[in-house]
Amino acid sequence: MRSVALPIANIDTDQIIPAKFLVTTDKAGLGRALFANWRGADFPLDRVAGAEVLVAGDNFGCGSSREHAPWALVGAGFRAVISTSFADIFRSNALKNGLLPVVVNASFHAAALEADDIDVDLVSQTVTLKSGRAARFPIDAFSKRCLLGGVDELGYLMSQEQAITRYESR
Repeated sequence: MRSVALPIANIDTDQIIPAKFLVTTDKAGLGRALFANWRGADFPLDRVAGAEVLVAGDNFGCGSSREHAPWALVGAGFRAVISTSFADIFRSNALKNGLLPVVVNASFHAAALEADDIDVDLVSQTVTLKSGRAARFPIDAFSKRCLLGGVDELGYLMSQEQAITRYESR
């Protein structure tokens, strides 16, 4: 997958999606507002088209708990964000909205910042650079199942309707 590096630590959700774009509960179009206040000729995301992996700095997604941040990242075409750490609320919101937060160690992260093509394999929980260097990343079983199934928590529950009905009838 094509990747782009944004090696800035402590990027908060207000930078990912500025507050002026929070007037909607519809995800449509939020990708265009991603990092709206940072856009310009020298901004990495403006120089790399079609990236699906964002290699971000440490503590990505800190600040407020706005769910619009992962909505904007997904809307802009990102499928995964790689960092050494994520704010807990951002990580949770990302997983619930189809965006994979990949935590790697500092050494691997430094190499990933230089890569322009990174393979992220959720099944094996492995991220691999073009050089062949690979690292495993953690993810809880439920989030992994939902991401692989392309469903959120509600979609998962709805898929269990027959089992729920059987349980209720007993």
